[in-house]
Amino acid sequence: MYTQTFKRYKMEIDLRQHAFSTPELPEGYFVEPWNPALLESHATAHYLSFRNTPDARLFGNFQTFRGCRKVMENIVKRYNFCPAATHLIVYHPTGAFHTECAATIQGVIHADGNGGIQNVGVVPAHQHRGLGHALLALALSGYQKYGVRRATLDVTADNEKALGLYRNIGFIVTQVYYREATPRQQ
Repeated sequence: MYTQTFKRYKMEIDLRQHAFSTPELPEGYFVEPWNPALLESHATAHYLSFRNTPDARLFGNFQTFRGCRKVMENIVKRYNFCPAATHLIVYHPTGAFHTECAATIQGVIHADGNGGIQNVGVVPAHQHRGLGHALLALALSGYQKYGVRRATLDVTADNEKALGLYRNIGFIVTQVYYREATPRQQ
């Protein structure tokens, strides 16, 4: 049986060398800080962001809404879950009757005291509006409020858009590794 392997980068940022301000969002976009009532919305944004990406082949749970919901449930149940680094961006244009889930980020604090960004997802229809940058700034600022000195994240090497965003914020590659794809769980 063939198992696909993906090249990944571990990236890191020294939070003591950066200041992160609250970003201004385009009209109609609003930040929702973590609230357990938003778990379903986070899962929706996660699914819509990742379902058609190489990461969905790497992490089988990213292929279905149910799998993405399970990912979110697992993150928020962790003892080291960091609500201050977990945010949702919603889109609610003036006069609209509904709100769209536009972007999500989740964070934890590792045993070594470093912050760990779990997922940065921006729904394709809402990309190129600075939402990913805004989410990272919010999460990294949240870590700083907890006194966290460094934050890390992992990214698939061929995800050029994400790599550019992370480098622009100040992340540097600290490790290269390879990971085998995990099957989708039912």
